[in-house]
Formats: sequence, C-alpha cells, structure tokens
Amino acid sequence: MTAEKKKKQKEFLHKLHAKHYGKKKSKTQKAKAQVAASKETATGEPRTKESSRNELMLKAKERGIKNFRVINKQELVEILKEGTTQERINEIVAGAVTRWKAGWGKGKKQKAKA
Repeated sequence: MTAEKKKKQKEFLHKLHAKHYGKKKSKTQKAKAQVAASKETATGEPRTKESSRNELMLKAKERGIKNFRVINKQELVEILKEGTTQERINEIVAGAVTRWKAGWGKGKKQKAKA
C-alpha cells in the first residue's frame, strides 16, 4: 500500500511540476529557435534596440537641451532625431515644462487659478 501511495504522490508531483514549469526545450527546439532568430537578421531588417529613457536624457544633456528631465521618452526621441528644428525642440520643451508645473501646488487652489 505504501508503494502505491508513493507512486501516486510521485505522479501528482510530476503533473504539478509540468503544470507550473512546463516542459524544457530540447536541444533541437533551441537550435530551431536560433536559426529562426538568425534568419530575421539575415533578411536585411536591422534589429534596433530601443534606447532607454536614461540614455536619451544623457544624449539630450550632451546636446545642451534644457529641462531634459521633465521630457517624456517619446518627446526625447523626437527631439534627438536628426531633422528636428530648434523651434520644434523649444515647443516640445515648453509643453513638457508646462505639464510638469501643472502637477505642483494644492489641488483646489491650483484648479481655481487655471
């Protein structure tokens, strides 16, 4: 009877483990995944890794853009593009500063002034 209980318990643990952790990939599955990944790069589509917000802020700082800390990631990307004019950069920065300042102050007094 104890051997039967151990067998049932072992089967239960295997099912439970398979449920939560799934099956491990075999060596052939891993190799197929690597081949598929290399085909994506071989097709000519460059794999561009998106820069983090921190990296974008450092680039903006190097270029001398003021208030780069209050600009969101999409705005930073737009500012750092090659063809962006200084006027457009100033508009984006002004909008970000306005948005940032709107978050300061006491709730009702701030709303009444606006």
